[in-house]
Amino acid sequence: MPPAGGSTFRSSHDDMNSFEVFLEDWMIRQEQILEELLLAAQDMASNIVESQEVNSTGVMRDLISRVLAHYQEYYEEKSRMTRRNVFQALSPPWFTQLERTFLWIAGFKPGLAFTLVTESVNDLSENQVQMMNLVREETKVEEKRLMEELAKIQESVTGFQFVGVAGRTGVQLLNTGNIEAEMDELKTAMEIVVMDADRLRTGTANRVVGLLNPLQSLRFLTAAAQLQLMMRRLGKQKEAESQQNNNNNNNEGLNGR
Repeated sequence: MPPAGGSTFRSSHDDMNSFEVFLEDWMIRQEQILEELLLAAQDMASNIVESQEVNSTGVMRDLISRVLAHYQEYYEEKSRMTRRNVFQALSPPWFTQLERTFLWIAGFKPGLAFTLVTESVNDLSENQVQMMNLVREETKVEEKRLMEELAKIQESVTGFQFVGVAGRTGVQLLNTGNIEAEMDELKTAMEIVVMDADRLRTGTANRVVGLLNPLQSLRFLTAAAQLQLMMRRLGKQKEAESQQNNNNNNNEGLNGR
């Protein structure tokens, strides 16, 4: 007979491995997409003849659609992962420590999109600026609401763990059905917040792209992909260096005996 919790541990481990495999493949395709984005920007910059420019615009729209579909694939898989194990979604072991430092409710902060627009797009029209500011303010309101929801859930978790459970008598603790029901409610509440945060992320990015022309969208999506891949590369590099330093210290300790 397996030890208590054994099946749950295996399930969590399998979930982690499944998503980690998906993420590695997704990141490889993200690098390929970034190369396409950079090439498309170069082609657009080199086009002088009007017919070429029109043709390039069509190519860019197709590329933008494929990039957005690529992100949608990520969030669909992440949604399935969240339903399987919301706790791993909130503290994802498949990300490096550096990547986890910048997480906001299991992902990037939606408002980051506006920072990327500011840094990558320098030819917004007055109307675009006004509409972008409107979306930015609406996004801030939703970010605040979600953070307040998460704070309430975290308070409930703390109360459940340290007051609700610890304060019960032995007889009450035998009623595990109530405990499981409470935990299920907390997990469901967490899942809702994470999924709402993901919807805000994707919704904000789609609204931003909708306000930009194809070339501007190209620059924005390029900046987003570059930032994501750079953070992952630096994170893995730091972890490799840390592991190497630990190995060196261990070897020195052995040699000094």
